[in-house]
Amino acid sequence: MKQFEIKHIELKAANAFVAEHHRHHGPVTGHRFSLGCIRREDQRLCGVAIVGRPLARKINDETTVEVLRLCTDGTPNACSVLYGACLRAASALGYQRIITYTLDDEPGTSLRAAGWTFGYRTAGGAWSRDGRPRKTSEHEGPKQMYYCDFKKKK
Repeated sequence: MKQFEIKHIELKAANAFVAEHHRHHGPVTGHRFSLGCIRREDQRLCGVAIVGRPLARKINDETTVEVLRLCTDGTPNACSVLYGACLRAASALGYQRIITYTLDDEPGTSLRAAGWTFGYRTAGGAWSRDGRPRKTSEHEGPKQMYYCDFKKKK
């Protein structure tokens, strides 16, 4: 029997879990869909994934979604299960690509275990621009981008 069950979860509940458990990010303002990871043994929510439109304007093409938050309470394998579920859900909903970013010092083990591919390392930096100020973050350094393409290859 499988250890986890994946269910749709409302953004409000997913954000509450993120606010309680995420070590460096807070809740998000919007999403396309969110998933909850439930431990079968005790029916406890042990992780959430919030998937939305890409934050980078140049790749926000309506065929791509981004895992904006993935957060667990430390339950082993919950990250990989959620990343895999995000792939399946995005593909089933007709998206052509899914992406996510991790901090540069995170190994990406759960992503690779779930079938994601390493894309590139970003240069990092602030989102703020002249005429478009943004809040600064302590995590403005380089990130690692992972992705999965669902386009049918000919």
